[in-house]
Amino acid sequence: MDCINQLAQCLSAGGMDSGLAEFISIFLGVTLTATFPLLVTILLIWVERKFAARIQDRIGPNRVGPFGLLQPLADVVKLLGKENITPQGADKPIYNFAPPLMVASVLLIWAVVPFSPYHIGSDLEIGALYTIAVASIGTLAVMMAGWASNNKYALLGAFRVVAQLISYEVPLAMAILVPVMLAGSMSMQDIVTAQYGMWFMFSAPVAAFLFFISSQAETGRAPFDLLEAESELVAGFNIEYSGMKFAMFFAGEFMHVFTNGVLMAVFFSGGWLGPFAEQAPILGAIYLLGKASVWYMLSLWLRNSVPRLRIDQMMNFNWKFLVPMSILNLVVTAFLLQVIKQAGLGPADAGNFLQNIPQTLILLLGNGFVAYVMLSWARSKGRAARAADEAKKMNAATAASVAVGD
Repeated sequence: MDCINQLAQCLSAGGMDSGLAEFISIFLGVTLTATFPLLVTILLIWVERKFAARIQDRIGPNRVGPFGLLQPLADVVKLLGKENITPQGADKPIYNFAPPLMVASVLLIWAVVPFSPYHIGSDLEIGALYTIAVASIGTLAVMMAGWASNNKYALLGAFRVVAQLISYEVPLAMAILVPVMLAGSMSMQDIVTAQYGMWFMFSAPVAAFLFFISSQAETGRAPFDLLEAESELVAGFNIEYSGMKFAMFFAGEFMHVFTNGVLMAVFFSGGWLGPFAEQAPILGAIYLLGKASVWYMLSLWLRNSVPRLRIDQMMNFNWKFLVPMSILNLVVTAFLLQVIKQAGLGPADAGNFLQNIPQTLILLLGNGFVAYVMLSWARSKGRAARAADEAKKMNAATAASVAVGD
């Protein structure tokens, strides 16, 4: 961050040792980057409970503080007062390390999120790859929790991680490759600035859809919440956790959902881009959080509107629809980008809206082709499955009538 560098220079100018000044500035930057999402999570808990209540025709939190705003703080106090229980036979080091690892996996993503043209924790050249890598640590935390709890239901919930989270990482990673190709860089800041003339969600709507759905599954949220299917697993992998250890798992989940909204904004909605964002960096942060909030609300809407899938439905949806769609979309996008490049239809000035229109229209047609092919294939498979079911029922009815006649 430029402001952190300026702080180090100010401390050095005041007579402080340059090494110590740099350490203090970096420490403050890390503290701010890690604290912000934790504070936002407190508000998100209230927002999510209120949003779910409105969809389900309830009131939601309304007792503690104005409009129930202090309810999350009351919940924190309650959880702090609860007994920390460690089950007999648990692998204590791994059991106790899993909850903070879950939170850390989300906080690490924020290190490469660009809040403005000048404010980013670390502008890594492999920022997009970094987000996928550190997000996978959450999967490891869930597996550690289930394995170390010495509980068969927790272990079964952890085993589902292998089947669900790792599987949905395939279309997620392939979806991220599309904005990387469009920007020509894996740097998060470069991906944002490449959207000056046109947001990537208009030229790559299929990739945006794939990323949104896959990230919903990656966080284990409904309708993909089989990791915590209480009707089957008695709360799943975290059944043996209590007090603040239990709270840390859910804090990580709430943070991850909003972080997915932030990543949707960065990869497909222009991130901090907006009027006067370069002149007033605080506006860039407001634009980023506002766009992330829209995606976050869509995620809550999906969670509270769609029933939970069965494990076979969820895996079929991934491997038989999302993965083929992501592969086809990646191939078509790469081919069209080469056609655009050879035909000279790419924008000479990436920040010019009008110059981006030819490329956007061509890519949009390619996305329409991908969607048409996949939906047609899904329709034909659905018709074949229904025809097979009807034939099976007809055969059963014929056999029953013959048996009655005999």
